Amino acid sequence: MANGNTAIVKTLKIGGEIEINRLGYGAMRITGNGIWGEPTDHDESIRTLKALPGLGVNFIDTADSYGPNVSEELIREALHPYGADMLIATKAGLTRTGPDQWVPLGRPEYLIQQAHTSLRRLGVKQIGLWQLHRIDPSTPRDAQFGAIKELLKEGVIRHAGLSEVSVADIKAASKFFKVASVQNRYNLTDRTSEDVLDYCTAQGIAFIPWHPLAAGDLTGPGSLFDTIAKRHDAAPGQIALAWLLQRSPMMLPIPGTSKVAHLEQNMKAADIVLSGEEFAALDKEGKKRGG
Repeated sequence: MANGNTAIVKTLKIGGEIEINRLGYGAMRITGNGIWGEPTDHDESIRTLKALPGLGVNFIDTADSYGPNVSEELIREALHPYGADMLIATKAGLTRTGPDQWVPLGRPEYLIQQAHTSLRRLGVKQIGLWQLHRIDPSTPRDAQFGAIKELLKEGVIRHAGLSEVSVADIKAASKFFKVASVQNRYNLTDRTSEDVLDYCTAQGIAFIPWHPLAAGDLTGPGSLFDTIAKRHDAAPGQIALAWLLQRSPMMLPIPGTSKVAHLEQNMKAADIVLSGEEFAALDKEGKKRGG
């Protein structure tokens, strides 16, 4: 496990070739309540997206299901034509029937269709990173992986990744294509995917933790978390992100927000360096609180 004494690498390479800064942006929260429909403050969402390049963010994570379609459309409105170093990753494999409702759909023809429609919504000739949002249990896993292989072969997508998978899933997918990224839930107190993270680190696969800022009750007044945050003159969320960045050189956190001020605060986490003792103490406390 990495720790606070390890030099923090600021970048990583997706698929071994697309270099990006290791603190990205998740574009789920720029949509409406329940990740459904248009944002309540369209102009602020656009301002937030427009602020990304100036803050050194060159990796944006979105999905066709965010809105649905709304997140991808807002990204294009705010940032197209994109800078040469901007990588916009999107996903497919979940359909929407209403606010906060997510239904897996992994039929090969559907996945291929959605990749093509994301291509048009984002206004790009090729999607740099496309990820299977979920493995649909009602569709043969290999059929879904075969669809991704076809998208890569046709050049619709450049690199492919997975979301909410096990090490066994990654190994199975690797028989069809090179897995460039894995996006699983992971934070200080939710360490269910520890083995997946370790596997990705060993294999050079980008690990994108969703829900990265969760810290449970670790952040209460007078807590270890609170003490460390005050020591670094930082907000609790910044410490959570700093810990993730030091956990693995393949970690790619994507904190999301629809507010410029919150975005600016999140991005400052890249400059925080925890000591080895601080990192270890947070690691131990996080595991204990996470059960």
